[in-house]
Amino acid sequence: MAIVPLPINSYTGIFVITLLFAFLDGYSIGANDVANSFATSVGSRSLTYTQAVCIALFTEFGGAVLLGAANTGTIKDNIVNSAYFAARQDLLMTAFMCALIASSLWIMGCIRIGMHPSTTHSIVCALVGVGVAAYGTEAVNWGWNGRGVAYVVSGWVLAPTLSAILAGTIYGLTRFIVFSNPEHSLTRGIYSIPVYFTLTGFIVSFFVIMKNGRGDWGIAVGGNNPGGAVTLNGDLAKAFTIIGSMTGVILLFCVAFAIPFFMRRLVKEENLKWYHIFYIWFVPTQPRDENLAATLNEAMTPHIKLEGVETTTEVVEEVKEAAAAADAEVVEEKGHPAWIKFKKVALKGFYNDIAKDQYDSAKHLHQNVHLYDNKTEYLFSFLQVMTASFASFSHGSNDVANSVGPFAGVYSIWANGQLASNAKAPVPVWMLAFGGVAINFGLAFYGYNIMRNLGNNLTYHSPSRGFAMELGAALTVITAAFLALPVSTSQCIVGATLGVGIVGGNYKAINWKMFGWIALSWALTLPVASITAGGLFWLLTNVPSFTVAPKA
Repeated sequence: MAIVPLPINSYTGIFVITLLFAFLDGYSIGANDVANSFATSVGSRSLTYTQAVCIALFTEFGGAVLLGAANTGTIKDNIVNSAYFAARQDLLMTAFMCALIASSLWIMGCIRIGMHPSTTHSIVCALVGVGVAAYGTEAVNWGWNGRGVAYVVSGWVLAPTLSAILAGTIYGLTRFIVFSNPEHSLTRGIYSIPVYFTLTGFIVSFFVIMKNGRGDWGIAVGGNNPGGAVTLNGDLAKAFTIIGSMTGVILLFCVAFAIPFFMRRLVKEENLKWYHIFYIWFVPTQPRDENLAATLNEAMTPHIKLEGVETTTEVVEEVKEAAAAADAEVVEEKGHPAWIKFKKVALKGFYNDIAKDQYDSAKHLHQNVHLYDNKTEYLFSFLQVMTASFASFSHGSNDVANSVGPFAGVYSIWANGQLASNAKAPVPVWMLAFGGVAINFGLAFYGYNIMRNLGNNLTYHSPSRGFAMELGAALTVITAAFLALPVSTSQCIVGATLGVGIVGGNYKAINWKMFGWIALSWALTLPVASITAGGLFWLLTNVPSFTVAPKA
């Protein structure tokens, strides 16, 4: 059916409302998806909340603007047949608007009560709702092929299961290779750095380069169906040259800078700062850091519930004394009441220790894990930061365009009078920047909730565990891209956390109550988002109108 265009700049009200809720949707993605990318780093104390926000400010925004897709599918994976809307572009605008409203409100509501939904599945399910409300069940792809509704639902099991297996395997190998001999774990860890950094660098480089939206290469799956033939297409020589160069630089950096830095910092215990790693050959011999052990203990273990945890008596006493002093000290907040209220609500993450913030249901978790040498754990904090930063950059380059898909559709219809027949819409740079800003605002002002829940409230986090979680989740996404399996980054990081938690302790090291609450949000996304979006669409398109009088 031929597309019937609208007059240019029609329904400006719909465009404005969509603009507002597109920002809210981006805000919710920052508070949900980006927060889960950094939750393991903040939970293990490899990064502070402020540092995570500062890194994401550059990686998310830079990834979106520099590598974000120039075009995006407005209807994710064509789960709804856009041909039904060819003659009614006004209804398509309304459908996109309702989907964004339902999706953003559902995600924000989930975050508020401690749930952790998939933002991608939320917008997909919302589009299902408006498709059914507009043209019935025949307008929706309910099957497995073509990545329909059955494909999405299967991801609720496949994504966390696959990521749990991969992350658990990575952590199990790390325990065997590095931590199995406590007396030599530091030496093993230092000389394992080139292997870990290079392998991690290759994996994340491959993911960022092959999945970005601006390269003339990519991954294709035959028929867009699971099980279809997988091919790498485009200028692969150029792509792998970039990947190889990035990996080579990382390997060179490890051998030339990282190993000498860690030998001096952790073995010789010189008083070095983290930034000395970049010019370690020009840093003169520093005095011995007499407080290194105490500094690492304070950085790694103050959030642990100490009863039953394997650690030294000195660490226990130090942490207990620090906790008692903190409890005894009551500081009256100064400033205007409005500022104090704003700090408590919007800036909560900047002023509270997320790693220490535990629910009652999580207090037993740390009694069922094994703790290892803090010096060796410190090595993995650098790996973890690198992995989280690459994941954030990849998210910006990959998913920001998807997040503004419905908004791009409304803008295209408003500005041009119609949407392309393949349901693709151009994504101008300002729109990518708009999405990047919204995502960063969401992480900064509301990411605290997800970081707290996916941090030490789900299982115990340490740098080595967090690294395995992040790398396992990244590997799952890459594997899924090749096999065309339905995965969500939100579900992958949850599954990876479970896998590492079980391998690093036992099944009692997992807060199953918290996991059940998170899994419930996955199951409720389809009915809630679709019914909300569909009901809103039906209401807006069937209410009395000032312009059209009812016929007798």
